[in-house]
Amino acid sequence: MRFMLMLYADEKAGAQIPPDQMQKAMEALYAYQEALTKAGAFVMTAPLARTHDAKTLVMEGGDASYREDNKGGAAFVNDAGELKVHDGPYAETREQFGGFYIIEAADMDEALAWAKKCPAAQWGPVEVRALISGF
Repeated sequence: MRFMLMLYADEKAGAQIPPDQMQKAMEALYAYQEALTKAGAFVMTAPLARTHDAKTLVMEGGDASYREDNKGGAAFVNDAGELKVHDGPYAETREQFGGFYIIEAADMDEALAWAKKCPAAQWGPVEVRALISGF
């Protein structure tokens, strides 16, 4: 079963970390990835760009609903809404979504055990979610 470990951290605080300490943090993350790989649990990882470069697409106005169409299907529809682009991330919070790992684990307990070993858990929340297969 695949899980996403979503890593959150305070971007402003992270920008203040001296380069030598940041290098140590990166080395710890590389070692973590190596441990995942050796255990056959590593699928992929990626950091995200800073939030000041983020854009958020939002449907404004209109009435969103889920309804059947005349062909036997159904869809979410917004009749009068307009898609708008906003600067910044979707949610303005102290901690930002900064990166992720996709891992293989037997169940949530095993995924949580890996999340507890993640060095990023020392400086911010790590949210663990199962990925839905078949999409």
